[in-house]
Amino acid sequence: MKYLIPRHTTLVKAQRVVPYLTPDDLRLLLDGLGERHKQRNHLLILLLFQTGLRISEALRLTPSHIELFDGKPVLSIIGKGRKRRLVACPERLVDRLKSYAYEKKIGPHDRFFRINRSRAWQIINEASKRVGWTKRVFPHLLRHSDAIERLKQTGNPKALQLHLGHSSITMTMRYLSTLTQKDAVRINQEVNFDF
Repeated sequence: MKYLIPRHTTLVKAQRVVPYLTPDDLRLLLDGLGERHKQRNHLLILLLFQTGLRISEALRLTPSHIELFDGKPVLSIIGKGRKRRLVACPERLVDRLKSYAYEKKIGPHDRFFRINRSRAWQIINEASKRVGWTKRVFPHLLRHSDAIERLKQTGNPKALQLHLGHSSITMTMRYLSTLTQKDAVRINQEVNFDF
C-alpha cells in the first residue's frame, strides 16, 4: 500500500531555504581533506558535487555504471524507488574515475568507494572542521550544491528534476529560491531568437 504525503507537508518542505556550497566553498572543503585516502575522498566529494548523486547511489557506483549517451559519458543509476535514471557526469570526472579504478584494480562490478555512509559523513565533517567551518556540512549538502549550480547555469527545473530523480517537481522547485535577479538575466540573455 502506498502512503500519500499530505500536500501541505510537501509544500512546506519545498518552501524551505536550501543550504548549499559554492564552487569556492568546495575548493576549501577539498583542501581540508586529510592525507589518508585523500585520492578516494577527493574523488567522492567531487562526484557528489558534480553529479548530485545521493550518498547511497555514490557508494554503490561501479565502473559498469559508466555509459555513453549521445557520445557523452553518463552514469546509469538505480535510484530511489528502484528507478533507473541517467545522470550527467563531466568527462573529466569520468576520466578520473576510470584512472582511479585502473590504479586501484577495481573491477567492472566492484564499488569505487568501499566505505559506508557513516564513514562518508565523517570524511566530509573532518574536512569542514579542518578548514574552520562551523556550519553543518553533510553529503546531501553536496547534492543541493550540484542542483543549485545546474539551475543557475541552465534555468531548467524540469531537466534538473530528471537529473536528480525527483518524482515530484515540487521538490525540485525549492531550488528556485536560490536564483537571483542577476542569474535570471544571465540565463535569459542566453536565449537565442535567430530568425
